[in-house]
Amino acid sequence: MSTVKPASQAEAAAPFKSSLPIELIPTDLAKIVSQAHPALLLSLFYFRFSALVADPVPTLLSSLLPLTVIQIGYTVICIPAVGSNVKGVKKTKGTPGKKVSFAEPPPANASAQGFTVFIALLLTTLSIPLLTALQVLFGAPISTHIPHTLLSSAHLAFLAIYPLIYAHGSDGKKWREIASLYSPMDEVFGGALGGFIGAWLGAVPIPLDWDREWQKWPVTIVSGVYAGYVVGKWLGGWALRGRRIEFD
Repeated sequence: MSTVKPASQAEAAAPFKSSLPIELIPTDLAKIVSQAHPALLLSLFYFRFSALVADPVPTLLSSLLPLTVIQIGYTVICIPAVGSNVKGVKKTKGTPGKKVSFAEPPPANASAQGFTVFIALLLTTLSIPLLTALQVLFGAPISTHIPHTLLSSAHLAFLAIYPLIYAHGSDGKKWREIASLYSPMDEVFGGALGGFIGAWLGAVPIPLDWDREWQKWPVTIVSGVYAGYVVGKWLGGWALRGRRIEFD
C-alpha cells in the first residue's frame, strides 16, 4: 500500500539527505510557457488523432519532430539545466514594510545549455530500445507491430525521459530516488510518472470487445501517455508538489 506524504515528513524518516523538488526558472516567460505547455501537447495530439487511428506509424513518426521542439523549448525556458543555479539576484536591500524584489537570473551559457540539450536528446534516444523492451515485457506484440512499439516508446521517451535527463543529468543518487519513486513531486517527475502510468492504463481498452478502430495497437497506449503526462505534470507542479510516495 502506498501513500503520498509531504516531503518534510518523508525527509525526517529518511536516513540520508534527500533532494528537493525542481523550481522553475524564476521568469514571467517560464511561468507562461509552463502553463501553455500542456495545451500545446494536447493540441498536437488532438489534431493528429484521426490520422493516428488511420495510419499510426507515419503519424507517430511525423509527430516526433514537433514534439521534440516543444519539449526542448519547454525545458530551455522553464527548467534549470543540470548543474545550473536559477535563484534570483536581489535588486536592492529589503526595507521595512516593503517586499524584496528579485532580478531575473543571469542568462545561461548558451553553449553549455546547448550541450545539455544535445546530451539529453542523445540519452533519450538511447532509452527508446529499453522502453520498447519494457513494453514487450508488459504485453506488446513481439513478432509484429515492431515500428508501432518503437515509435510509441519514442513518444514516451521524449515526453517523460528527456526532461528528467535535462534536469538531473547523470546524478546517480537522484536517479535512484526516481527509480524507487521516492523523488519529491514536481512537474518534471510528476509528468514522467503520469506518462508511464498513462501508458499502462492505455492498454486496458485494447482487449475489450468493442470493435472500435481506435483500439488497435498502439493508439490507446499513446493516448494514455499524453493524457497521463499532462495530468501528472499538473499534479506534480501544483496539487502534490513536494510530496513523496511512501510504501507502507
